[in-house]
Amino acid sequence: MLSIDPLNLDSFMLDEVRAYLRLDQDAEDTSLGAILLAAIVHAESFTRQIMIRRTVREIMPSSSHWQRLSASPVAAVVAVAGIPAEGSHFAMDESHYTARIDADGDAYISVRRAGSAGRIEVTYQAGLAASWSDLPESLRLAILRMTGHLHLYRDNDGDAGPPAAVAALLRPWRRMRLSA
Repeated sequence: MLSIDPLNLDSFMLDEVRAYLRLDQDAEDTSLGAILLAAIVHAESFTRQIMIRRTVREIMPSSSHWQRLSASPVAAVVAVAGIPAEGSHFAMDESHYTARIDADGDAYISVRRAGSAGRIEVTYQAGLAASWSDLPESLRLAILRMTGHLHLYRDNDGDAGPPAAVAALLRPWRRMRLSA
């Protein structure tokens, strides 16, 4: 089970979207924010990477075998908690597990001493950039263009789908996985 904290929009992000869309300052932040979040989710789904760093919590079996964390790219593993069949969660000491992050931002975890934990909850930070302004320009532009597309077609049945330029900007960032 994977849980990703919601992204908090700041005024800088909304101001940049307003400027890109040539909207007045009076544009409703709530609907504009929802459209921006939808564009970010689109980019994350297409690239299979979290754009802006946030906290992720993932529950997985407690195992001595290496298990890959689902979200990427991982910046840091913050904590691991043991989940027993009965009773409450307990914090696991760092000596009871090993976490490894490779150069691509994929993270792996192995539990050396599980104690009574049949499952573990791993809390970690994942995302390509620490903030909107740290995001590479091509990704910011793809998100802005997708936001513009969603804004333009918000009440229109004639939407033919995202512009090809959005996919072209996102494609170099797309991560593919081969399964065995």
